[in-house]
Amino acid sequence: MQDTHIQSAFDRDLEGIQAQIMKMGGLVEEAILDAAQSLETRDEELAETVRRRDKAIDALEEQINEEVARVIALRAPTAVDLRIVLSVLKVSGNLERIGDYAKNMAKRTTVLSSMAPVNGATAALRRMAREVERMLKDALDAYIQRDAGLAKDVMERDRDVDQMYNALFREYLTFMMEDPRNITPCMHLHFIAKNTERMGDHVTSIAEQVIYLVTGEMPEDNRPKEDNTSFDPDLSQGVGN
Repeated sequence: MQDTHIQSAFDRDLEGIQAQIMKMGGLVEEAILDAAQSLETRDEELAETVRRRDKAIDALEEQINEEVARVIALRAPTAVDLRIVLSVLKVSGNLERIGDYAKNMAKRTTVLSSMAPVNGATAALRRMAREVERMLKDALDAYIQRDAGLAKDVMERDRDVDQMYNALFREYLTFMMEDPRNITPCMHLHFIAKNTERMGDHVTSIAEQVIYLVTGEMPEDNRPKEDNTSFDPDLSQGVGN
């Protein structure tokens, strides 16, 4: 009877934590879409909203970490239960990083708004961001439903994001070579594209956690990255935020 009571309490704790994960995921999905929209429409007010809302995402991660620590201390979960609890930390950490990348996109939107637009340079970026957002939605659905098949599908779709990034990288190089005035805005756009590609990597990490939860094993790291810009001789300088 005591064991049943402890398990019931653990299940209630876990439901509460997973509800926080889904709330955090919803905020991150919204941040991705709003950041991409603010970039395309040069909406500085929306960009500022994205930056401001990132604090709520960070606060949720802190709450989740505290709740996980409390559950481990009080319930002392073992085996599968411990695996579930620890996966929460991985998922929330990846969500927080994706939120940071969305915030960085919004920061650069504010800078780009003061520059002459590069025709056709932002529409593809928004499509890339929307694909990442759809991947994230599916990864979170897979997490809640413990759907390893959907998680594997998400991992495969990251190749599409990598290919979008490669295409954008070359497009921006072309814009810069055609008109030197495009160099500064295209460098900012490249940073945004790279951040979006990194969002996809963090979504993939969430999908990997789903597979780990279902199978007890992390998927083999045999998914080839489609980002080959590091081999491009035109990219001679490192970039960062």
